Order: sequence, then structure tokens, then C-alpha cells
Amino acid sequence: MKRWLLPSVLSADFAHLAASVQAVAAAGADMFHIDVMDGHFVPNLTMGPGIARTVASLTDLGLDVHLMVARPEDWVEPFIKAGARAVSFHVEATPHCHRLLTRIRELGARAGLALNPGTPVSCLEAALEFADYVLVMTVNPGFPGQTFIPAGLEKIRLLRSLAEARGYEFAIEVDGGIKEHNIHEARDAGAHWFVVGSGIFRAADPAAMTRRLKEILNA
Repeated sequence: MKRWLLPSVLSADFAHLAASVQAVAAAGADMFHIDVMDGHFVPNLTMGPGIARTVASLTDLGLDVHLMVARPEDWVEPFIKAGARAVSFHVEATPHCHRLLTRIRELGARAGLALNPGTPVSCLEAALEFADYVLVMTVNPGFPGQTFIPAGLEKIRLLRSLAEARGYEFAIEVDGGIKEHNIHEARDAGAHWFVVGSGIFRAADPAAMTRRLKEILNA
């Protein structure tokens, strides 16, 4: 499965959003990651469908929307209409994982399950066959720029083993504290999609860092 690099727009320079997004897109980004926080499920407020629509208008790469919200079922359709090609929600946020995964697919997007660092993989095993991807959080969601939690690597390995044992084809996404010095650890553990926020947009040259991270992923 191809490895993708997903710059996280939350860390971009919003004063020069178009230039920031287009520079890393031209440097080889595969899709843009949108962090949606509601101030309830996580202690922060971020962006809504309007900003997602703006980012979608700046690039043809598509959006991967991560819903860190208390009622994800309310936000799936608005974000897909805004341009999301992939939408993930937290298993901790809803008892209706199968229903919501099915709805996301019906609306034409990839459907993903997300896990907080303290949530075991066993909580989503029953829904894995209905997911297109699983997002493993390697920081506690809520704020950008946090330090990578290495225990997430074991979750990635476990998910890879489950996929192989059961014949599933879901992608494994990793998000949180991924930078140049540790992205190879997530790659070697078996991840396919790599969300990088401050590691790209706060680099001295975001475009050059994008190219460098792509080199590591393709090594």
C-alpha cells in the first residue's frame, strides 16, 4: 500500500494560507489533514466546514478530516460537502461506529476510525471490516505541537497484524508528534498515512521538509 504524507493545516500560516498550502502541495504532499475540534470532546476549538471548503479550493489533493467532536454523526455530511475525501471519527465518541462508517461511505468518502492514546485496539476490532482506515493518535488530541507517544507504535503493529490475519485492507494513519527524526519509526511499524503538522509548517522551509519526509517514507 502506498505511503502518503498528509500536512496538517492546523499548523499552517493562516495569514498566508493559500501560499502555505500550495507550496507543500507542489513539493509532494498527498492529501491535507483537517483537525476538527469542538471544545467538548477535546479542550480546543478549531475549524469548521467553511475553512475546509477554502482549503479544498486551493488544491486538488483532497482533504482528510479528523472529527474530534462529541457528536461526529452531525458533522460527517457538512464536511464531505465541503470537500472531504476521507473522514475519521473517534470510537470513544459514538456507540454507532458501523452506522457512521456506512454513512460516510454512502456519501462517497473513505471512512475511518480514530483511537486516543489511552484506548486499546480491542475497542474497534468489531468494526474494522467496515473501515477504510484507522487513525492512531500518538498524542492526546486537542493541541498541535505535542510530543510523540511511542506506545502508539505497538498499536500500529497490532493493527497491521490484525489486517493480515483477517484479510482486511484498511490503511493505518498516524497522527501526533511526527517529525523528521521519528517518522521512520511509524513507517517501519507499518503505518501508511502520516500526518505532520508543525514538523512541516514550522520548518524553516516547509516545501523542502515536505520533500525530505517523502524521501524517508519512500526509502
